[in-house]
Amino acid sequence: MKKPERHEQILLQLKLRPHVRVAELAALFGVTTETVRRDMGDLERQGLLERAHGGASPTAPGAHRDLDERRQERVVERERLAGLAASLVRDGDTIMVDAGSTTMVLARLLAFAETRVTAITNSLQIGMILGQSANARVILAPGHYLPQEAAVVGVDTCDYLAGFHVDACFLGAAGLSTAGVTEAVEGFAAVKRAMMRQSATCRFLIDASKFGLTQLDVVARFDEMDTLVSDRAPDGALATHLSENGVRTFAP
Repeated sequence: MKKPERHEQILLQLKLRPHVRVAELAALFGVTTETVRRDMGDLERQGLLERAHGGASPTAPGAHRDLDERRQERVVERERLAGLAASLVRDGDTIMVDAGSTTMVLARLLAFAETRVTAITNSLQIGMILGQSANARVILAPGHYLPQEAAVVGVDTCDYLAGFHVDACFLGAAGLSTAGVTEAVEGFAAVKRAMMRQSATCRFLIDASKFGLTQLDVVARFDEMDTLVSDRAPDGALATHLSENGVRTFAP
């Protein structure tokens, strides 16, 4: 049984029962326990399960890894994705950038390239990264501080954003499925929607590991997306929805 088939079977088993054991799956697949542990590690890094007690359990509803943990994952893919997004920013652009591990990479690339830009953000880390560039004007939104995300959210944040109009917003997300763009961190969806309302163009930076995932809070329908930037072009029903709604996709 090949790795993709094992991954599919592990997730299927977790739909049928609350916990699966490494030894049981190794016997079922005819592979070593170390192979199953590696499979579980792959799926855990994608947020599809949680390892515990000699096996794995389904990811708890609404579970979301903190920023510091997420930024250590899929580094190469995020660099590639953020590079494409950075190429869409022109000298003199005004942009809004929301908090997230992928948008942090975008901010670093813009700072390194010394792109002349005005950026409004709810992320303290993005503000500090872009603020290192003499060509960047950074505006930080106020709000309720979320230490695990190094970001602010809430009514004050959204009201503040409403006082600006920008060329484009660059937004991350926790999921992209046939339900649309969704978010897991409480308060993030409202901030993203506020940025969308104040932007001439909405650009979503979503890596392929989020394809097919649906989180609690809806951010945008397909007809509200202008651009999807990813490390891989989506396929199947997701690709159909994007095409039917005229969403431009940028991928390597």
